[in-house]
Amino acid sequence: CSRFGRMADIRSMFSKMSATTANGNEGSGENETDVPPPKQNKKQTIEKTYQKKSQLEHILLRPDSYIGSVEKVTELMWVYDSDKEIMLQKQIEYVPGLYKIFDEILVNAADNKQRDKRMDCIKIEINADDNLISVWNNGQGIPVVMHKDENMYVPTMIFGHLLTSSNYNDEEEKVTGGRNGYGAKLCNIFSTKFTVETATKEYKRQFKQTWGSNMTKASEPRVKDFTGDDFTKITFS
Repeated sequence: CSRFGRMADIRSMFSKMSATTANGNEGSGENETDVPPPKQNKKQTIEKTYQKKSQLEHILLRPDSYIGSVEKVTELMWVYDSDKEIMLQKQIEYVPGLYKIFDEILVNAADNKQRDKRMDCIKIEINADDNLISVWNNGQGIPVVMHKDENMYVPTMIFGHLLTSSNYNDEEEKVTGGRNGYGAKLCNIFSTKFTVETATKEYKRQFKQTWGSNMTKASEPRVKDFTGDDFTKITFS
């Protein structure tokens, strides 16, 4: 059932994420006496020198600490050739950070198999023309119910708020991928648009919500009655 686009296609979907650096101008002259002395930097205030960042600000300021490099690299990798239907090695140019946030969503879908043995399908759509990736699975849906402690829907909490997870109980034996409370939120933060859709028979509800602006803005959750089969779909661009 799974449909995987060629990983090489991903690199064409997004503009290159790059860190901005400042370029200084070098002096010129025939000898050292002709070169004006360098300008002295103004003394920074205590507030500029010592700063405190929020968790979200730190992720955006130092993305390499969370998702790896945001510069393009070239590596020899095993990739799937959909025309020949074989695996082969190729030199691939890609952005590790983009690969990482895609992998976070894919791992989430695969993890759901551990929670629901009936799950038998993962669908991956890569639309390079619309700069869109979606990952869908038919495993148990996320509970569409209000979290009494946090006063928000569970999907809102686990996809739109940092350090939220269902894997914090270390007494449970786990073979799932995520455990630190970042996961899909990193994909949300580094996406232009991030949408969560899920439905569950148990609660007879379907849920949809969209984020933007580095996870700082969110639409109101849309919840409606539901009687079909469970699913979860993540779409991001």
